[in-house]
Amino acid sequence: MTEPTGRTTTPPDTAADTAAVPGTPRGDLGRRLAARRAQLGLTREEAAERAGMAPGYLRYLEGHPEAAPGAEVLLRVADALETTVPDLTGGTVDQPPGPGQAARGARFESIGTEECRALLGDHGVGRLAVVPDDGPVVVPVNYTVVDNAIVFRTAANATPALADGERVAFEVDRIDDAFSRGWSVLVRGDAHIVTDPVEREELAERAYSGPWAGGTRDVWVRLAPDAVTGRRITA
Repeated sequence: MTEPTGRTTTPPDTAADTAAVPGTPRGDLGRRLAARRAQLGLTREEAAERAGMAPGYLRYLEGHPEAAPGAEVLLRVADALETTVPDLTGGTVDQPPGPGQAARGARFESIGTEECRALLGDHGVGRLAVVPDDGPVVVPVNYTVVDNAIVFRTAANATPALADGERVAFEVDRIDDAFSRGWSVLVRGDAHIVTDPVEREELAERAYSGPWAGGTRDVWVRLAPDAVTGRRITA
């Protein structure tokens, strides 16, 4: 329901409030709300204030997968979180990033090495480029940063294992579809399969996550960077 001030409070209980936007949301709305809020560094109270709703209602949206807010609420929340309704509802999960027009006054700039390392963080998903006999291939891998090196786990017969003994490229990026801006970091260096049992055990302990692809992937690859560069598009 809605207070006279227009601030949404408790979970909606009228047909007008619960009418979902056209199309079925493809994903967990609450999870996407919480993740986007965390990206912006906002508390739930701050995000709710931006959206003109009570923190309790935002807590409900984040904590109940069955929540089906109406189009007006979704638009307000998307605006507050500087994103779009399709992104919040999962409607773009099967589309490539960057569908929007270039921002007016966009600028392209280089990123220094230290900031590049900060953007890499300590783990995430990046793209590994290798060159097998039949031509270049780029594949995504879950990575962890250990002592400034990029390490990832794969299977012996998988494409990422072809990096062993080769000079490779590794790229991480972030695209903000709502504002047509983003950044990318490119790491280049020599890669080798880790064979020392002690080091392999240490990497397993320090890894943030196992490979999202699942299965048996017990081959560790270490990429020692000798060049780290980055670029950013701002508006």
